[in-house]
Amino acid sequence: MPAPVSLPFLALLLALRTCPAAPGPTAAQPAAGAPAAPEPASPVVGAAQLAKYLPLLQGKRVGLVVNQSSCVGNAYLVDTLRSRGVNVAAIFAPEHGFRGEAADGALIQDGRDARSGVLVRSLYGKTRKPTPEMLADVDVLIFDIQDVGARFYTFISTLHLVMEAAAEQGKSVIVLDRPNPNGAAVDGPVREPAFVSFVAQDPLPIAHGLTVGELAGMINGEKWLAGGRRCPLTVVPLGPGYTHATPYALPVRPSPNLPTPHAVALYPTICLFEGTNISVGRGTDIPFEAIGGPTQPASRPFSFTPQPNAGSPTPPLNGQLCYGLDLRGAPVPPTGFSVQYLLDFYKQSTDKEHFFNKRFEELSGTVAMRPQIIAGKTEAEIRASWEPGLGQFKQMRQKYLLYPER
Repeated sequence: MPAPVSLPFLALLLALRTCPAAPGPTAAQPAAGAPAAPEPASPVVGAAQLAKYLPLLQGKRVGLVVNQSSCVGNAYLVDTLRSRGVNVAAIFAPEHGFRGEAADGALIQDGRDARSGVLVRSLYGKTRKPTPEMLADVDVLIFDIQDVGARFYTFISTLHLVMEAAAEQGKSVIVLDRPNPNGAAVDGPVREPAFVSFVAQDPLPIAHGLTVGELAGMINGEKWLAGGRRCPLTVVPLGPGYTHATPYALPVRPSPNLPTPHAVALYPTICLFEGTNISVGRGTDIPFEAIGGPTQPASRPFSFTPQPNAGSPTPPLNGQLCYGLDLRGAPVPPTGFSVQYLLDFYKQSTDKEHFFNKRFEELSGTVAMRPQIIAGKTEAEIRASWEPGLGQFKQMRQKYLLYPER
């Protein structure tokens, strides 16, 4: 007779097969007797509109490009599809892995999903682009991953490379669209050709203002895939009523170091500090809501010491006292991106010679910004240098929008 399953073990199993809870603090409760504020209607994501894409999967061997954000209600997409008889042939895992638990930059290994037995292929290990061997047993690829609207967020580079492999190997791609939590933000320099990388795959501004479905259409339409190919593409859009100004509280943390909606909103601005000797709060409880370093004045109003944790096993400036700012109450830049913090921290650095590192151009996407900051240019002067390219991008973006701005 098999041993009975303990309640704690059963709870663990259930937790592993249901989507994680929403990030961020618990909302305040209304006072006794006060009417509850109406909950805003949550956008209907593409994955939840099964009737629109299940017919496209009949008789097909399906590959899923998914992670912990790939949910239909409280269930993972892989479980939802398999329960409806879909032949899920493979899972393709991006940075942070299938369950979204690996640290930033940690290589992901191939494996198998413990419950379904489906092969999990890494797209953040030996290869970042599916190989012909990886797609040999796949007819159609589904991409369903939450993005945050910033050029250097690597999931959109995975989207590009998946589309490129599909175009080369005669496979089709279905993008199940999700909201861009920074959807109204279109700002920053457009990436220059010299700085193509996995954090800058396409010529986008730092805040691109597109959903993944819209971006997929742009990648195809602008012929950004190798050889100018186009991928057979279907986008399952968000349900009616969604606009780029629709507020969206992410139901699942998009990656280990973006734990709150405010961190997500600040991310396009704060991430450029990863190209400097300033910590962005990795190794603390408030990543991307704190900036500081040992080379800043001790008179700064906030200090912290990065320590290893699950999201950052080896954080930059590990164990060093960092002086800087607590950004938890800071306003989000009105355009979604600003260089003002960079200007301030460079000006007050006691080691300007080593303020920047080799990643700065990779993240900024331009050769111009570093010398502008060193020269003491104002934000308005720096902004003026990227406005012509940004204006051209904004005009091009209009062709690919699936949703109104407001």
